[in-house]
Amino acid sequence: MTRFLFLIPLILSVVWFVYLRLNGWSMRQGLKGFIYIAVFSVFIAVAYTVLLWLTGR
Repeated sequence: MTRFLFLIPLILSVVWFVYLRLNGWSMRQGLKGFIYIAVFSVFIAVAYTVLLWLTGR
């Protein structure tokens, strides 16, 4: 299951991009959303890394 974790930021970014386009906003106006997606994805990656390290796998 962890091998598909790279899909989280990809899917979130595509959904955010589609949302921006449907509402007529530019990429520059939606940049903050992409930053939030990146921070959220890094947090998930760090959490899973720590959990894997703690369980000794």
